[in-house]
Amino acid sequence: MVSALREKKTWAYEKLYDEYAGLIGSIAKSYLNVDDVDDVIQEVFLRVYKSIKQFKGDSSFSTWLYRIAVNVCKDQLKRYSKRSETMTDFESEESGALEPVADHNVEISVEKQFDSEDMESILNRLSVEDQELIRLRDVQDLEYEEIAHIVGKPLGTVKSRIHYARKRLKKLLTTYYGLQEEENQGGEE
Repeated sequence: MVSALREKKTWAYEKLYDEYAGLIGSIAKSYLNVDDVDDVIQEVFLRVYKSIKQFKGDSSFSTWLYRIAVNVCKDQLKRYSKRSETMTDFESEESGALEPVADHNVEISVEKQFDSEDMESILNRLSVEDQELIRLRDVQDLEYEEIAHIVGKPLGTVKSRIHYARKRLKKLLTTYYGLQEEENQGGEE
């Protein structure tokens, strides 16, 4: 199929769309709002069209396509970030602060109260790199090796960064839900 894409065969692009639009949409939803999905899909296929000759085959085609999709999402997030930096203090305060919930059972509390908007709000408090790693591993359920190819880092580095990104996410979750980590509940006050 790659050779047909390089030759700009219409049927190859139609097949590519049929096979991968759903996956790209899923990636976009994990990074952005549902309203952005169609734009991301369109931009990804446009980039594939423009850069298919640069595909070297060092990784699988799906990994290359996935990396393009992630980069498009990150570009969109950067645009949003620049827009949000121009908000006034009043607008920032208007969005409200996270209020903790007084419940000390993490699993039950999270199951009861957690929804995708909460997750997006919490994920957006992480660095862009942490967000990407969490989404690739825990939302998209990719293997560490594939994530290493996508982000262009050594496998050990990826594993380490995911570990620390999860720790930062856990800290945000425990803060959000007003919970204490098990290690801190032990006896000292």
